Amino acid sequence: MVELEFEGVLWRYDGDAPWHFVTVPVDMSDDIGAAAEPRPFGSVPVRARVGATMWETSLFPDKQSGAYVLPVKRSVREAESIADGDAVAVALSPRATGAGG
Repeated sequence: MVELEFEGVLWRYDGDAPWHFVTVPVDMSDDIGAAAEPRPFGSVPVRARVGATMWETSLFPDKQSGAYVLPVKRSVREAESIADGDAVAVALSPRATGAGG
């Protein structure tokens, strides 16, 4: 899998532990899922970039949408001055998952 780019909307999950996410388009999620090695909870380790900010995280499958969701931590939202409802350009690339990775 090479670097993938898409635009999505930042949204907040208001559960017991609030998080912010961007949903990966379904067709792109299908491609990611087909290329990914099985991981706990169906997660896929990635390097993500929004604007000039890059971080390592994992995508998680969202059964409701049928797509992966990308968690966007506070430091990224603050560095890029983004908030709920903002459209954001995202770039994703796979992270090594082998020994030591």
